[in-house]
Amino acid sequence: MNYFRDKVAVITGAASGIGQGIVERCAAEGMKIVLADVEKSALSKTEKALKAKGAKVLSVLTDVSKANDVETLAKKTVDKFGQVDLLVNNAGVVAGNTIWESTSSDWEWVMGVNLWGVIYGLRSFVPIMLKQNTESYIVNNASATGLVSYGLSAPYQVTKHAVVALSENLYYSLKQQKANINVSVLCTGWVKTRVLNSGRNRPSRLKDTPKKKTAGQENISRYVKKMRQAIQEGMSPHEVADHVFKAIEDKQLYILTHPSETTPLVKQRMENLLHGRNPSELDIEDFLFLSN
Repeated sequence: MNYFRDKVAVITGAASGIGQGIVERCAAEGMKIVLADVEKSALSKTEKALKAKGAKVLSVLTDVSKANDVETLAKKTVDKFGQVDLLVNNAGVVAGNTIWESTSSDWEWVMGVNLWGVIYGLRSFVPIMLKQNTESYIVNNASATGLVSYGLSAPYQVTKHAVVALSENLYYSLKQQKANINVSVLCTGWVKTRVLNSGRNRPSRLKDTPKKKTAGQENISRYVKKMRQAIQEGMSPHEVADHVFKAIEDKQLYILTHPSETTPLVKQRMENLLHGRNPSELDIEDFLFLSN
């Protein structure tokens, strides 16, 4: 896809961070935009700003962890614009630490948004794209954490590995059917977002009561300051959007926004697999600055 004007783009997690960066690039390209987000005030603010610039916009309050919400999003998109040309499954959250110290609520929330949100998006929109039989595109937002051996938050890393696998499976499945749909999976390093504040949108039923700090929580706490600094110094969402649109134009499956940091760790993991050897003692500092 290399022509975007008047095409219809649907972006989840559209009212902040990477999603908002992609939204603004869509507007600059003259696309019709469907904004999906769970944060009502931010969604309304983003919609108003885009309309003030003359963009054609539809906003739909959406909790991507709920299948009905995503089905409603798809229906409203078709009712308003008649088609969908670009789907960006971007919504994501982070919580938890080690596998055993992350609570059931941590797992349910992160899995619901990061993984089920993508699954629901694909199940709702791919049939529409197949029926259209026009050139269309899907971008799933994973993370560099989905490519490497270690991440500080087990729920987050598990979902991001799953999104990479899901995107690869989707890519091959669509090729087998000779569908006119292309796929990319976005694997970023640090980006200037509010990902560490995603708890602001955590449902009340999945909030945990404060508990005594565990070893895993203390481990993460030691790195929070560095993580926040890495985010502030990270790539801008607009730069990420540039990478995404270049990948769409080139029909590129893997989007590595930080290859100099990511590639050596991916290579290390692959070599361990190929040679049947256990991972070496992890240098946590190397892995720390990949996840976003």
